Parts: sequence; C-alpha cells; structure tokens
Amino acid sequence: MTTINTNQPAGLNETLDRINAPGSIVQQSAAAQLGSADFLRLMTAQLANQDPLEPQSNEQMLAQLAQFSSLESNLEGNNRLDDISAKLDALIEAQTAAAEAAIQAAEAATAAAQAANNAAFNPSGTQTVI
Repeated sequence: MTTINTNQPAGLNETLDRINAPGSIVQQSAAAQLGSADFLRLMTAQLANQDPLEPQSNEQMLAQLAQFSSLESNLEGNNRLDDISAKLDALIEAQTAAAEAAIQAAEAATAAAQAANNAAFNPSGTQTVI
C-alpha cells in the first residue's frame, strides 16, 4: 500500500493561503499579474537596497526563486487545465448532439419499418413475404 505524505512546509502553506485569498494576484485579471520581468526588477531592487552588513542569505534568495518558479508553473498549469476543461465541455456537447441525432435516426428507421410492415399486410390480415 502506498502512503502519500501531505505534510508541507509552513512557508508553503502560508504562500498557498495568500495565493488563494480573494483579491490575490492569482485571482486578478491576467493583465494585472506580475511576470518574470517584474520579479527580476523586484529582486535586483531588493539586492541593491539590502543592508551590506547583513546581506540576504543564499538560501533565502533560492527560496524566493523557487517560490516564484512554483507559482509561475502553477499558473501555467491552471491555464492548461482551463483549456482542457473548455475542450471537454465542447466534446460533451458534441457527443450529446450526436447521441440525440442517433436516437432521432433510430426512431425514424423504426417508424419506416413499421410503415413498411403495415403496407405488407394483405386485406385478410396475414403478412405476405416479400
């Protein structure tokens, strides 16, 4: 039996909560979202304005880069899932229409067969072989 570890670092949970909060960058329109160029500008400004006596550690910098990369890949994944969902909706509609057309064709064929059977009966009520 396979077990799945659902424990996540506390920082990740806080980040996910902020991402999912109403009005967060993720939930705003695509035009209002920050891109990788904006992130690089913020990062270089942060580096330029940090305290030279207490610079940011490499681990903190890598953690920020990893968080941004993860966020960007999540957004891309969400966009792909939205595309897949729209395509599946269209496929379901097409399959429903095809099923309805098949039902109508079957009903028409049944009605035609019944009409042919009715026409094949002779006046005495017995069926003639054609």
